[in-house]
Amino acid sequence: MTTLDPALIALLQRAESLVMRLETLLPSPQQAVAEPDWSASVAFRYRKRSGQAWAAGRLEPVRHVAHITYADLQEVDTQKGRFARNLAQFVAGQPANNVLLSGARGTGKSSLVKAGLHAHASQGLRLIEVDKADLIDLPDLIELVSTRAERFIIFCDDLSFDEGEPGYKALKSILDGTVSAGGDNVLLMATSNRRHLLPEYHSDNATYKHTSDGELHPGEAVEEKISLSERFGLWISFYPFTQDEYLAIVAQWLAHFGLPEGVMDVARPQALLWALERGSRSGRVAYQFARDYAGRDHTGADHV
Repeated sequence: MTTLDPALIALLQRAESLVMRLETLLPSPQQAVAEPDWSASVAFRYRKRSGQAWAAGRLEPVRHVAHITYADLQEVDTQKGRFARNLAQFVAGQPANNVLLSGARGTGKSSLVKAGLHAHASQGLRLIEVDKADLIDLPDLIELVSTRAERFIIFCDDLSFDEGEPGYKALKSILDGTVSAGGDNVLLMATSNRRHLLPEYHSDNATYKHTSDGELHPGEAVEEKISLSERFGLWISFYPFTQDEYLAIVAQWLAHFGLPEGVMDVARPQALLWALERGSRSGRVAYQFARDYAGRDHTGADHV
């Protein structure tokens, strides 16, 4: 009978101990996503334990959900109308499209999603926010909510990909599969500053080809970049605001903060300077100015 080397035995024991420790950390298939207390909120964030990609995910309730209504969003009536109609169809159990909201920063893309949640939360609409890095877990999330009576928005804010990121192909698969299947109670929504979610380069133009009949066809590089965004059935584009639109939004927020109507005549040059200093006339900038101005007004500070 062969006697094992004591050093080898010690090594095997250490390896067995290490495997046992790893097994306690790794999630079992049944624990892919922990069931939350659905009554705790109307909005949830999907999080991974300790930030580890293989760890079990969990849904954390959002304790203080942003109170934004459709009426709060100004100068985006066309976008608001298209979004609200599609979301109302979804909540009513009718066919609806996954939504990509793209365009200029600070123009109300994510606020529109929050306003939609506020409008339909009483009808059973819920929202789950997912980071880009966790998109590969979407099948687990969809499986978790598939038997729920509520209807769910799975929301990814400020979404964009660099070349070769794993979440890119995972999202393509989800959009063509589970999420878009008829009868599901899940709608996928994403906001992005990039129309096609991927960086676009001048060199991409060189891949276009002219056929003998004069038609222009994009090359493989361009086709690949378009292939993800076109899987969203509804595209809603946002554009930079004009000066008049920006000032109208400032006036709306000043009224929201309780300032009298005539204050806009005094605030106008300061609002324009505020935008000039930030290089943007976005709705976000208008909101930030109004908060600052209203705060100074209530404290008696000088409006200079």
